[in-house]
Amino acid sequence: MKAAVVVFPGSNREHDVAAALERASGQAPKLVWHGEASLDDDYDLIVLPGGFSYGDYLRCGAMAAHSPITREIIHKANNGTPVLGICNGFQILTETGLLPGALMRNASLKFASRYVRMRVEAANTMFTSRYKPGQELVVPVAHGDGNYFADDATLDELEGEGRVAFRYVANDNPNGASRDIAGIFNAKRNVLGLMPHPENATDPLLGSTDGKPLFDSLVSALS
Repeated sequence: MKAAVVVFPGSNREHDVAAALERASGQAPKLVWHGEASLDDDYDLIVLPGGFSYGDYLRCGAMAAHSPITREIIHKANNGTPVLGICNGFQILTETGLLPGALMRNASLKFASRYVRMRVEAANTMFTSRYKPGQELVVPVAHGDGNYFADDATLDELEGEGRVAFRYVANDNPNGASRDIAGIFNAKRNVLGLMPHPENATDPLLGSTDGKPLFDSLVSALS
């Protein structure tokens, strides 16, 4: 599996997700600087990592959505290339319109940094095939703007089409996200955005390995 991890000014989880991908696939992904105008045609996967792109000025992900590389990411995604956005990457995906809704300030107005429990809502995709439907995971979060919001019509559409990927377990929602949503797919299910950090739950030394099946799922689907 040939993967690209896009690095923006302020990204801070690119090496974490690169390590998770290498553990799963045996092949190190390429770190691609945001200023590049194009991506190789043969990338199997594009990853937008966590962090604080452009210092989170304006809105989280708003400036990254206009980086030179982002036009190419949108083009690739619309043509079927799998794209994974984690935390700030999820924020960027909503800012580009590849995913609906927006990530707002945490309801507590405080930065959330802890392990949370979330449930697998859809286990029939390239990102989640190694999970069981309803499986509960323990995965860390680290964000100040993870409160997923969309209007009721959009939320109903996501629910009705089975596009809610992950949902925080009751009473463990760290940000006030609508309907406890932790991650969603686009309509084609080749784009996934989620706020928790599965890459930081792929090794026993990190306290949890519940994120590893996500990367194993991708390797199984794309190798």
